[in-house]
Amino acid sequence: MEDDLQLAGRLRDALAEAGFVVECAPDGDAGWYLGDTQSFDAVVLDLGLPKLSGLEVLKRWRTAGRGMPVLILTGRAGWTERVEGLNAGADDYLGKPFQVAEVVARLRALIRRAAGASGPVLRHGEIALDTVSNTASLAGQPLDLTAREFQILSYLMLRQGRIVPQSDIADHVYALDAEAQPNTIEVLVARLRKKIGREAIRTVRGLGYRLG
Repeated sequence: MEDDLQLAGRLRDALAEAGFVVECAPDGDAGWYLGDTQSFDAVVLDLGLPKLSGLEVLKRWRTAGRGMPVLILTGRAGWTERVEGLNAGADDYLGKPFQVAEVVARLRALIRRAAGASGPVLRHGEIALDTVSNTASLAGQPLDLTAREFQILSYLMLRQGRIVPQSDIADHVYALDAEAQPNTIEVLVARLRKKIGREAIRTVRGLGYRLG
């Protein structure tokens, strides 16, 4: 969430280019509602939001049990604001001005950390997925994945061993305003299985998919 429309646009474009599905909120009220009703891998939160401050948004999320990683952006000087934000439940902090590439890198690190992954390369059997270069390989051979296939594989690898509902995958692959057909995820998973092996992604009937 960022109230500077030009900066928000730069961030949105950079994150989308890095493979993220991005939702933007222009003020604190809209941002709080999105974070309270939708599931996000991570949030970029500006402290200086109109209507409802970023700090108040964060406090409300944490009070409600919303645990997604939050990266705070702020132009405010001084260590007291940083301490206040971290004490309110922020996971990381970045002062303005900043490089957009650093925001991307910090978000990737927060998402990996939340999933219990320490390094940028995720592994499952002979599958390796590089979250920095957005590339994947099988038994050392490069995999030719579409952007959607890569997003699904990445999402499942960050949740290895867990059953992931089809609706969760759709939410993390398509923006809220995107029109996706009901069987789109099934088709994408079928294509992905052809490339990494049918047994790599298992269907748990009535519940979703599980890697391995």
